[in-house]
Amino acid sequence: MPKILLFYKFTPLADPAAVRLWQRELCDSLGIRGRIILSKDGINGTVGGDLKDVKQYLKRTREYAPFHDLDAKWSEGAGGDFPRLTVKVRDELVSFGAPAELRVDETGVIGGGTRLSPDELHELVAAKEVTFFDGRNRIEASIGRFRNAVVPDVANTREFVAELDSGRYDHLKGSPIVTYCTGGIRCEVLSSLMLSRGFGEVYQLEGGIARYGETYGDSGLWEGSLYVFDERMSVPFTPDAAVISECYLCTTPTTHIENCKDPACRELFVVCDEHAAETACSLHLIA
Repeated sequence: MPKILLFYKFTPLADPAAVRLWQRELCDSLGIRGRIILSKDGINGTVGGDLKDVKQYLKRTREYAPFHDLDAKWSEGAGGDFPRLTVKVRDELVSFGAPAELRVDETGVIGGGTRLSPDELHELVAAKEVTFFDGRNRIEASIGRFRNAVVPDVANTREFVAELDSGRYDHLKGSPIVTYCTGGIRCEVLSSLMLSRGFGEVYQLEGGIARYGETYGDSGLWEGSLYVFDERMSVPFTPDAAVISECYLCTTPTTHIENCKDPACRELFVVCDEHAAETACSLHLIA
């Protein structure tokens, strides 16, 4: 019974290269595949495999003291969701291009937004007029997002710093802002970047969209499907999920996402099944 595990932990690591070797050996021994990123600031990963093997992986990873309380979320998977395993050491767990701005201790990110559980989010929305701020790229947000969310026009995480510094969102600095992303890790950093730039009341959805979907499915404030970082590309929370995106070629409602057919390109396309073979930048450009 295949399962997908999404997890992260911000914590200082003295020797991320040594942790990389251990993680690689652990995954290989259990037949785990997926993607794991390590840095001096912790670990971030999405892995998959048979349920018993993934449970064993999580148990043994949490036995390492710095990772004992790492945030973990589960979802259904299939045998081919991850074609291979990659374990890498990078300067940043999430590539905002601002490693010098991030401060981390044993409790996590220093100076980040106030954490909200899904239930606490609903309490806040009932009490105040809040602005949801999407911490993902425009393709991820196109197939699913919180109702009336601000969606920055960014293609990747590295563009967020310039977007925040542009002044485009300065009118929100006096308003309550709830940042959200897939599993919560990008908002750990994004909320701290916003606070350091004068946004006064910033929250982060703990566990991200994935945990919100576990709690409320499609009966809450979320609309659409969730983009995921494996072969599935997108997943609905329930069969009743709204379809809010459309094919970029023919406007047919769809949640289907394809990679560009050009191996040198990393562009993503929202495209219907009929036009799935035509996702090449040399043929068409997203407006």
